[in-house]
Amino acid sequence: MLLVAPAVVLMAVFLVFPVLNAVYYVFVDFDGLDTTPPWVGLANFTELAQDRQMWAAAWNNLIWIVLGTAGPLVLGTGLALLLWGVRRGSTFYRVVFFLPYVLPQVAVGVVWGWIYAPTRGWLNRGLEAVGLGEVTRGWLGDPDTALYAVLGTAIWTATGFVFVIVLSALRNVATELVDAAMLDGANYRQRLRSVVLPQIMPVFLMVTALTLIGGFAVFDIVFVMTGGGPANATEVLGTYAYSNAFQLSRISYGTTLALVVTALAVPVAVWLNRLQRRASSEGLGA
Repeated sequence: MLLVAPAVVLMAVFLVFPVLNAVYYVFVDFDGLDTTPPWVGLANFTELAQDRQMWAAAWNNLIWIVLGTAGPLVLGTGLALLLWGVRRGSTFYRVVFFLPYVLPQVAVGVVWGWIYAPTRGWLNRGLEAVGLGEVTRGWLGDPDTALYAVLGTAIWTATGFVFVIVLSALRNVATELVDAAMLDGANYRQRLRSVVLPQIMPVFLMVTALTLIGGFAVFDIVFVMTGGGPANATEVLGTYAYSNAFQLSRISYGTTLALVVTALAVPVAVWLNRLQRRASSEGLGA
């Protein structure tokens, strides 16, 4: 008990107490100043259910969760499979691909904002150089492309993380099983589906869970690049909660939105964790 006491105290101070405090705030109307905020019961949840802007932000979150999870998983796993057998220069590849993930999100957002700039941005200049000038536009200023432009930046950032983790798992795959499947006449797709992927499935599920949860809680990259604009086209639940809590001084409503994000993310995380444990218990882990 003495050994675990410091960890328990830290968890209580920095996790349990803030969560309980947040639960209290969703039932009152707190503006950040009133020491005795009035009790409103379920009024915040009622407003949330009728808030069209919240539903639009939730839809953007859903798009982010689907594409922001599938994109890094497909690209990162594909790169890992391509470089699986590469020994010379493998450290260089891992550093290059992993570097965007460890860079500060603020720096990444600022640099990609320059890339997407309508007049001097590298993207538009590159398109003009190859004769695609009619495609150029203000990528972050167009409501039709802003969300996908920011999402592209996030996918570029997360792909390196998936690549490094999956490549490490592939290095532990039993190659004799792959060779045996090849001798039995299995093609590349069959070997990948029936031999390789089952062995790295626990690691793959772990990476999926982390990437998926990041899609629920996305905030910083959107806030830096667009702030939720233009015309709320890139507004997600995280930025909408922030704007309500700290820009409109609606602490209680912003807290309600944040708890909704948590309530949506936790069951998904628990489900993926159970899948990972089941895969590991069946002896499929690399």
